[in-house]
Amino acid sequence: MSELSGVRVLVLASDGVEESELTEPVRALKEAGARVDVAAPKPGTIQTFRHHDKFGVFPADRAIEGLDPDDYDALLLPGGAFSADTLRAIPKVKDIIRVMMDAGRPLAMICHAPWELISAGMARGRTMTGFHTLEDDVRNAGGIWEDEDVVIDGNLVSSREPADLPEFIVEMKRVFKEIAAPKPVKDIPIERIEPRLLRKAGRGGPKRRAKRRGKAPRGRVKGRPRAPDTA
Repeated sequence: MSELSGVRVLVLASDGVEESELTEPVRALKEAGARVDVAAPKPGTIQTFRHHDKFGVFPADRAIEGLDPDDYDALLLPGGAFSADTLRAIPKVKDIIRVMMDAGRPLAMICHAPWELISAGMARGRTMTGFHTLEDDVRNAGGIWEDEDVVIDGNLVSSREPADLPEFIVEMKRVFKEIAAPKPVKDIPIERIEPRLLRKAGRGGPKRRAKRRGKAPRGRVKGRPRAPDTA
């Protein structure tokens, strides 16, 4: 049996979504056996971007209006400034995020997607990362900011940018499996887990161990320094 067999994942995206942050996690989830629905403000296709430039289109399975969050076990919010800024203003998107977070279902977000969590009023007291320009927004919303490749805070997984996708995908699948599979959503206990941070080793220097808090498991990742700001 695939590791995410039976897990129902909802992905919210709009025109301007960062192409790799949509396509790569969706492909990884499907390969792991998850059932994935990509929803957009309107049915049809989504215009993806690579940084500031249009890239290609991606099919939207459903329109956001009319979605029932109780049909899903997990939520994925890709980045892209244009997409996140559009979605954060849609009441239905905020409702979906609140329902998923209140139920303790796993949520993975990357890049500019923390804007959506902030607008839904669900950032206070949560530890997260995102694109570096969001640091003040997260702190002002009562969140705890960490500049790390991946931050895991209970049911919440966050990363900064496309360069972090390999680590983000690994942790997203792990958290989705631990929380959402194979038990029905209604049977999942809501448990607060201390945040866990993963960071890459810098070039030319010794490897740094990932920070550990509480009883969080050890984690170590390899990778590159953050790419220059292109967004």
